[in-house]
Amino acid sequence: MDTLSKEARSERMSRVRGKDTQPEMKLRRLVHGMGFRYRLHDTRLPGSPDMVFRSRRVVIFMHGCFWHRHEGCALARMPKSRVSFWREKLEANRLRDRRNQLKLNEMGWRVLVVWECQLTRTDLTARRVRDFLNDTTGLEYDEIG
Repeated sequence: MDTLSKEARSERMSRVRGKDTQPEMKLRRLVHGMGFRYRLHDTRLPGSPDMVFRSRRVVIFMHGCFWHRHEGCALARMPKSRVSFWREKLEANRLRDRRNQLKLNEMGWRVLVVWECQLTRTDLTARRVRDFLNDTTGLEYDEIG
């Protein structure tokens, strides 16, 4: 059972944004502070990546642990109300993310996913992002988190 009234829940959900979220802004500041420049939300690419580094053929997605189902993360807990609705919706998000990642790889793009919970570990996140952008990992796909 939901602890909020229908109106309060509606108000809260209306504030959930798809872009320019606090975690995304924090990641942008981190990457920009390291001297990397990027474009935002290129709708010509599958999934409209949060950050696009055209000259490096790299995209970064900033995934919220709840919305994208970060396995093993406390932030990814399942809501107690309307469980079947949420399970279906969140699983569809995961499948869509995977399809977009594969399409981007097929197009020659390297994909990095940064999970929201990792933004508390700024030094580690910065190092991993820098290594991926400088192609020292040799990976087409990687996750920080």
